[in-house]
Amino acid sequence: MSAPQPSVRRRKVFYIPGYDPFPARRYRELYRSEGARQAKISGYGLHVEASGHDGPYGWHAAGLIDDTRVSADIEVLLWSDIVRDSMSNSILATYWQLLRTSWTYIASGTLRRLAVLPKGPLVAALYPIGVLILQLLAALLAAHLVGWALSTLFGAATLWAIGPGVLLNWGTSLLYWTPFFAIIVLVLRWFKAQDRRIYAYYLMHDYAFSASRKGATPPALQTRMDAFRGTIATALLQDYDEVLVVGHSSGAHLAVSILADILRDAPDRPARPALSFLSLGHVIPMVSFLPDAWALRADLQLLSERDEIVWVDVTAQGDGCCFALCDPVGVSGVATRDKQWPLVFSAQFSRTLAPERWTALRRKYFKLHFQYLCAFEQPLDYDYFRITAGPLTLGQRYATRAPSPSRIDVPVSKYTNTAP
Repeated sequence: MSAPQPSVRRRKVFYIPGYDPFPARRYRELYRSEGARQAKISGYGLHVEASGHDGPYGWHAAGLIDDTRVSADIEVLLWSDIVRDSMSNSILATYWQLLRTSWTYIASGTLRRLAVLPKGPLVAALYPIGVLILQLLAALLAAHLVGWALSTLFGAATLWAIGPGVLLNWGTSLLYWTPFFAIIVLVLRWFKAQDRRIYAYYLMHDYAFSASRKGATPPALQTRMDAFRGTIATALLQDYDEVLVVGHSSGAHLAVSILADILRDAPDRPARPALSFLSLGHVIPMVSFLPDAWALRADLQLLSERDEIVWVDVTAQGDGCCFALCDPVGVSGVATRDKQWPLVFSAQFSRTLAPERWTALRRKYFKLHFQYLCAFEQPLDYDYFRITAGPLTLGQRYATRAPSPSRIDVPVSKYTNTAP
């Protein structure tokens, strides 16, 4: 079979990040540095520069790939301000989130349904709960040891100073309890200061945000998503050969709902520009399994059935923060006989990364969660920079690839896509 003919000279790319409080320039610098590495490895040309126009944050990429020049305007659809607002600075508030979120996932049966999926995401889901509980136990233990030491060292002195009998117990109790809560606070503050390496608070805020309305979209986020929908719909009216939406991590389920609404609003949209959706490292079941995620489940079903879009889902078993090789439509219980998307396959980190780099990264789960946006020493089916700055649409690139069976492709949700 002959190779598909290049059809993209001008592309618009929208990147929707996950639950990430960082500024958009982080993604531009990541694209610039990693794109240069990939271009050197793969032998093509890629030049990145800041966007030359006012407005949303983005950049311009010029690719010379397979002897074809391609221009790509890349824009980050930011919701980091909403993320920052949702991150409580209070330790007590975070522990309240832990109790409330745990109850939501347990009482609704969501945790039980997540347990049948690959263990990596479940471990990631339980990680912040376990770590925060261990931190609290460590703080309690430290407070107890300090109180015990003070009582032991100064208990005899208390006896002679206060008097015999029951006053001894009162004096030692005072020595025990006076520093107790102060020590707990100091230890928990120290742990929180280390969260840039531990990520327990970060993940707890992430899960609490998703579960805050039991799967329904928070109003502030819905307003932002409506704005994103208008931005993407406007690009579909412009002179592009392809409009590519990239949803990473939690951004994948935002993209699902945004694109589903676009298709509802324009059921007879023209074939050009091509509309493509690339989901990377998705965590969709963390939301779609929640009891009030009716809208998301309906959006998943609609997107999976439509001819007007191409949806490719890329995950990797080495990424412990995603649902690797899990078809988000199938596991959410909304697949029908008309389902055709997404095409699910693995980025195969163990094969596409150099052995020494894979060895260095294989336990660094958060870095691996962003590896989809980075260079590979031995790229196989997946190359982020060919996809975003290359001459083929997403549909052309994977046209000859048979759909890969997901690791779990049977419905496991008790919910349907129909709201009560």
